Amino acid sequence: MSRLGPFFTLAAGAALAAGLGVASVTSAPQAVTATSSADAATASTDATSPPVAEATTSVTPAPAKTAKAAAKADYAGRVRGNGGLVAVSIRDGKAVGYFCDGKTEAWFAGKAGDGEVTLKGFGGATLSATLGGGKATGELALGGKRWDFTAPTVKKPSGLYRATALVRGARYRAGWIVLPRPDGNGFIQVGAMVKDGEPVPVPTITPGSPVTIDGDTVAPKDVDAFIEEMS
Repeated sequence: MSRLGPFFTLAAGAALAAGLGVASVTSAPQAVTATSSADAATASTDATSPPVAEATTSVTPAPAKTAKAAAKADYAGRVRGNGGLVAVSIRDGKAVGYFCDGKTEAWFAGKAGDGEVTLKGFGGATLSATLGGGKATGELALGGKRWDFTAPTVKKPSGLYRATALVRGARYRAGWIVLPRPDGNGFIQVGAMVKDGEPVPVPTITPGSPVTIDGDTVAPKDVDAFIEEMS
């Protein structure tokens, strides 16, 4: 399992870059068995009636009800009140999320099912949402603050991307959210990159292509390539 890592506050001046670029609920009712008995009765002093057989009524327990896991969906949109972007991706009940506003980033992981997603991040950060109507509507809690968000479903190349690499002794980790522009003319993206634990300028990505930072080549991956290692 890949560590989520702490959320990072990035160096001032980092900005949005233009370009292309989960709780399971199980309810198991207990078995209920009702039993009644009738004692043998004596009809008279000189005649005894046969004993009455004990009657037992058994109620079959209802089968356990398990939350239906969400299969596959990608959501991305803006966080109300702070200008950042948020993305949530679900694969077979497993879910990952990412928030970034160009200054702060945070990764989340958890479960999705029965129309809800509940994710946890580093330092008590949480992301929860209700799924339906082609969107995820929920709340992000990070660094002692809370924001609401609405993230519509998106299709590639929009969505969530991540890169982790060890290149010539330097350890990189980065995340990006790619969204279509409101006017439908191209895409916008926001992201953050850390090199050896320190924030560095994040390059603009073209999904499916590597990027270069300080002479090192790093390959961003879409969510299908990394969700298992984070869940």
